[in-house]
Amino acid sequence: MSEITVFSVPGSPYGRAVLATLEEKALPYRLSALAPSTVRSANYLSRQPFGKFPAIEHDGFGLYETQAILRYLDRLKPSAPLSPTDVRALARMDQVMNINDCYLFHGVGNVIGFQRVVGPRLMGLTPDEAAIEEAMPRAHLVFGELAKLLGDQPYFAGDAISLADLMVAPQIDFFFETPEWVPLTQDIPKFVAWFSRLRERDCMKKTTWSNVSEMAKAA
Repeated sequence: MSEITVFSVPGSPYGRAVLATLEEKALPYRLSALAPSTVRSANYLSRQPFGKFPAIEHDGFGLYETQAILRYLDRLKPSAPLSPTDVRALARMDQVMNINDCYLFHGVGNVIGFQRVVGPRLMGLTPDEAAIEEAMPRAHLVFGELAKLLGDQPYFAGDAISLADLMVAPQIDFFFETPEWVPLTQDIPKFVAWFSRLRERDCMKKTTWSNVSEMAKAA
């Protein structure tokens, strides 16, 4: 199969979801690393008119929006599927992916993750503790609901990993080394076990921020 080009900023949880899916599916790819300052350039806007990332190109076919990309990759190589066939399990996968976009990232990850990780690491900013405190009730709600939907299952869609797990895990990883991790997870041990299970997969180990940064340098 021909190589898939991934356009993303190293460290992006959405970009990592795409890279982890490519690793999980054992699909050939290369990273075309973006700097945050380039996503508003005319060249990139011709590929993604909203200036977001990631985007991919495969044999002249361009695609953006992470959920669409993940489903494309899963369908591209039907063996070792990352989408369940059971209609209810598939609905649960879709639900969790939408929770990720609408509630986990917006108002939670893009606040706490930015204030604790992205801002200090990339911009030398001091965390805005008031902004973090204001986001914590939403974070508790989202973490609690994800734990409820996971239940006793090893993965969100059942016994096998799905696109939902690969989309949510990179977002959750931003919280792991923050002071907010313990209060957010102390009452949901099965969710913590799920995250530990994901972190041990090769697809997550190969797509850490540091590994993707090295990948970008080698490109």
